[in-house]
Amino acid sequence: MINNKLSLNVYKNQKLRSKISTQLLYGEKFKILSKNKKSIKIRILFDNYIGYIKNQKYKDDFKPTHKIFKIKTKIFKKPFNKKIFATKYFLSFASKILLIKEYKGFIEYEKDKWIKKKDIKKIDHKEKDYLKILKLFLKTKYVWGGKTHKGIDCSAILQLLYYYNNKFYPRDTKDQLRYSKNNTKKKKFEKGDVIFWKGHVAICINAKNLIHAYGPEKKVIIMPINKTLKRIERTAKLIIKKVSSIRY
Repeated sequence: MINNKLSLNVYKNQKLRSKISTQLLYGEKFKILSKNKKSIKIRILFDNYIGYIKNQKYKDDFKPTHKIFKIKTKIFKKPFNKKIFATKYFLSFASKILLIKEYKGFIEYEKDKWIKKKDIKKIDHKEKDYLKILKLFLKTKYVWGGKTHKGIDCSAILQLLYYYNNKFYPRDTKDQLRYSKNNTKKKKFEKGDVIFWKGHVAICINAKNLIHAYGPEKKVIIMPINKTLKRIERTAKLIIKKVSSIRY
C-alpha cells in the first residue's frame, strides 16, 4: 500500500493516542500486517519499521516518477494564479509523487493538486552534497517521531539523507548505531562524521560544527562540536558511543 496523505503519524501501539514513533511521507510504501476498525498494523517497506496507523483508505497502485527537493512545497488547486488557487497544504521533503500533467512551470500529481516544477527532482536523482539536505531543515521544530517540515527528530534527519537517495538506513538511533560502521574513539572530527550517543545523533558539517535536531533547543540547529559534547555530557550524562560517517 501507499500513503496518500500529506504525512501520516505512525504510533507505537494500536491505541492511536499512544506515542508517535515515526511518520509516513506522501508516497511511502507499507505492508498491512493486521487491522481492526480503528487502526492498521503496518510494516514500512523502506526500513521494516512496525507500527500502527489510522484505518483509512490508502492507494494500492502507485509508481512515483519524481520526489520533492524542498523542505516543503505548496499545493495549488490550479496552476494559473498562485494567489487565488494556493491552498494551506504542503508536501514535505522526499515525498514521492506521480507526474500526471505539466503546465507553465507547474505539475499535477493528483486531480486538482498542483505544485511548482522547480521543487521536484526525478525519482532516481541522487544528491551527493548532503549538506544541501541537512541545511533545508535548519530551524525546523524538534518533534519526537517527526519526519517533516512541521517537526523532525535527530534520527529522522539522518535517515532522510538515505531515503532521498533510495538507499536503506534504519529509523531509530539505537538501530542506526548498530548498523553504522564505526570509529569509536575519534578525537578529531571532519565533515560527514556522524556522532552517536545513547538516544541521540548529530552530523558534523565541518571540523568545528555539527548539525542536529536538539531537544533542549527545540529545533534543528548548528552548534560547535566541542561545546556540544561537553553540554551533552554535563546535562544528560552521556558520552559518545560511536563515530561513523555518511556513505551512500
